[in-house]
Amino acid sequence: MATSRSASALQAYVLHTHDWSETSLIVELFTRSQGRIVVAAKGAKRPTSNFRAVLLPFQPLLAQLGKAPADEHAEIFNLRSAEWAGGQPLLGAAAMFSGFYANELLLKLLARQDAHPVLFDAYADTLGALGAGVDESPALRAFELVLLRELGWLPELDSATLTAQPLAPEGRYTLTAEGGVIVHTDGLPGSAWVALEAALAHQAQAGNAAALRAACAPVATALRGPLRTLLHYHLGPTPLRTRQVWQGVQRLVDTR
Repeated sequence: MATSRSASALQAYVLHTHDWSETSLIVELFTRSQGRIVVAAKGAKRPTSNFRAVLLPFQPLLAQLGKAPADEHAEIFNLRSAEWAGGQPLLGAAAMFSGFYANELLLKLLARQDAHPVLFDAYADTLGALGAGVDESPALRAFELVLLRELGWLPELDSATLTAQPLAPEGRYTLTAEGGVIVHTDGLPGSAWVALEAALAHQAQAGNAAALRAACAPVATALRGPLRTLLHYHLGPTPLRTRQVWQGVQRLVDTR
């Protein structure tokens, strides 16, 4: 079911699959031009299906959809064809947890058929960085920042949210779900938040995710708590499955 790289092909990644029938799959795709979409991959489980080799997580695809559903309220499209777009290193076992974590965030936070090309590019870059062995913590913090900014949940980081006053370089601030950037004695220096905001703006304009990862690197550990708190505020009470699995693995390793 390979297809030529025509203009109608969608740049896409597989976020999740589940069984539809004995021979077919329902696939959640993250596409650059249409956002998160759901497709039916008919016959994908058959041994002879070309879909079997390409509908894998963390690998770039070029996908073509069938005709739009007759019911305008229907959300499932037919997947007509898909081919591997190439150029993506495979993730190692440890990095896969980070990849599945990013996938779960996209699945739970993105509305369907709502395009976010900047976020798509950041996701693709994050997978590339993880595949290349880049430190996972700055890569994930950079992805979380772009995700929150694209969804409109991240305030400007170079000023205090409630007063709109510029941050003092030596002052200490943290990020909260309801108050935005506020003064906090155990927070990050104002200069760090200003650097993060500048890197975010540059990433959005020029697609320079490496600069954003570099800005996250010296503060990645301290940044994890505020970003996770903000994400969980919008995720609601249901815990992330990837977090639970990773914690279980860590407990098993510690026990051994």
